[in-house]
Amino acid sequence: MSREPDTTPGLRLMELLDLITRQAKPLALPEVMALTGWPKPTVHRMLAQLEDGGWLVREPGGRRYAMASRLLRLAESVLSNSAQQGVRHAVLRQLVNEVGESCNLTAMSGAEVVYLDRVESAFPLRLELRPGTRVPAHCSASGKLFLAWMAARQRRALLDGLALTRYTAHTLTERKALEAELVAIRRDGHSVDAEEFVEGLVCVAVPV
Repeated sequence: MSREPDTTPGLRLMELLDLITRQAKPLALPEVMALTGWPKPTVHRMLAQLEDGGWLVREPGGRRYAMASRLLRLAESVLSNSAQQGVRHAVLRQLVNEVGESCNLTAMSGAEVVYLDRVESAFPLRLELRPGTRVPAHCSASGKLFLAWMAARQRRALLDGLALTRYTAHTLTERKALEAELVAIRRDGHSVDAEEFVEGLVCVAVPV
């Protein structure tokens, strides 16, 4: 027999969001019911509330629920302002002192890369990218790194809807060429942006 959740309504919604965000793929109503053990009317009502609030969005076809932009922005804010922010910044500053180049920490957000933290080098001429800045995934070192290490199903779905916009003469605008580079990134363990987003700018990204 299905059981009603035994916490307050607000906590129930948070529990449901937590469950959905920990899954490898968007979930349909029956799958959410199976994972929670909650009755159908309860789950349906809660999913509708989260969708109306902009926390979840239904995929094309209307059966599966995925994270919406509001939830992604919340996750980015948590990462940017967490108790670990000071520690991360200190590590980045030490790395900048060692390599003499600007260093940053990024995360994937939809089809873009968002900068969570950054420490600039001492060079007088530099490209300033503040935390919160977004750059395209297909022509940035971090973006290609995230794409390379995504689950194959998730990567295909993202690339299917991704416009490979040209920013410089070096931007990869053909999907076959981009996918070949992603294979090389998985093999080599690092990614390079060789003037693909900004002329004269070369970046290297590694997983941490």
